[in-house]
Amino acid sequence: MTRPVVRFAPSPTGRLHVGNVRTALINWMFSRGQQGKFILRIDDTDLERSTAENEEALKVDLKWLGLTWDESFNQSHRFGVYDAAADKLRALGLLYPCYETAEELDVKRKIAQTRGRPPVYDRAALSLTAQDRTDLEAKGLKPHWRFKLSGERVEWTDLVRGPQSIDTSSVSDPILIREDGSYLYTLPSVVDDIEAGITHVVRGEDHVTNSGAQIEIFLALGGKAPEMAHTPLLIGADGTALSKRLGSLSMGELRARGYEPMAICSHLAKLGTSDNIEARPSLEQLCEEFAFSKIGRAPARFDDNDLNALNAALVHGFPFETVRERLTALDARAASEAFWLAVRENCTFVADAQAWVDIIFGAPAPLVADEDLEFITAAAAHLPEGELTGESWSAWTNALKAATGRKGRGLFMPLRKALTGLEHGPDMGAVLPLIGREKVLQRLS
Repeated sequence: MTRPVVRFAPSPTGRLHVGNVRTALINWMFSRGQQGKFILRIDDTDLERSTAENEEALKVDLKWLGLTWDESFNQSHRFGVYDAAADKLRALGLLYPCYETAEELDVKRKIAQTRGRPPVYDRAALSLTAQDRTDLEAKGLKPHWRFKLSGERVEWTDLVRGPQSIDTSSVSDPILIREDGSYLYTLPSVVDDIEAGITHVVRGEDHVTNSGAQIEIFLALGGKAPEMAHTPLLIGADGTALSKRLGSLSMGELRARGYEPMAICSHLAKLGTSDNIEARPSLEQLCEEFAFSKIGRAPARFDDNDLNALNAALVHGFPFETVRERLTALDARAASEAFWLAVRENCTFVADAQAWVDIIFGAPAPLVADEDLEFITAAAAHLPEGELTGESWSAWTNALKAATGRKGRGLFMPLRKALTGLEHGPDMGAVLPLIGREKVLQRLS
């Protein structure tokens, strides 16, 4: 197989969200797994909405996720190249001017639908004479430009969907250039794909219909259409579209909430595939396991609960050195291996350790039932002498068991509640020496 050359082409009009990142990740895993090339193309032809701030933010997000690129370029620097391609299509008679307003086109669509016909553009503009065009422009109308489709069936074998075909007579000639002279996505994308040598276009299935027209534009410009892979779109756990939640699912928001990059990548890499959704330790492993044949046809369900579980699984396995700097930033008292190893399995996010700092080193309110008051008071007398260690909890509870006859939950739970103010938490054998003898006695009293 030829080493693939793929591209991820975000528009810097907002922040990257999970849908964008899933597309980037699939491209990245495929190209890296085949020792290919991953190109970052900034689709900033919309000069009014594209910002340098958003461009920098999306690059920061990709780097944070580990999705580095081999090359990058901006479409806004290439308008001259697109102009030349448009001129070539005009010379071939494949790009023609149209003067209908948006309102007129809407009326045409509605008439076609009421007559039981598909709302396909009728190519009325092709019958305009040079004088007709001059007269229309004299009235202040400016043309938009459509690509003339062949009307034939375009076929390809999709790497996800299998054999695909689009009858180009059943779709409207696509608009490539707006009335103000700005380019829509289609033409610049094809021109760039040809020049960059893109071998595979991997994107969401909402682009399937567009692919028929784009393949014809590739051929018209003397290029070779790349292979295609159209993946199912993401939906929420309840089956609804994620569009209303995209702000809360941006990479900036997820990073601020404490999610680990590998939790996000593991989740998005396995969604909608035949693999189990489990945390992976590295992007390299995700690359090794990736195959288009594993991607199903059903919409992929993005579930926050799954993401939380993956994040927790990663956090539970983090050695102290991995989190030392973050713990230090939280609280200097948290920057010890003993503390981290004691609390990490009770953390979904690394920042959750802050709550345990407050419980272990602070002054939590004890939670003691009336029937346990006498037991808790007596417990202080049986606390092992000297510095508390990892063996102190076992020695203490054994002594209390022998002295009071209590056992099981009736023995352990009152002590945990008195010392931490909670009914759940880390292993008390690890927590006791962190609290220290003096504070243990204070809390028991």
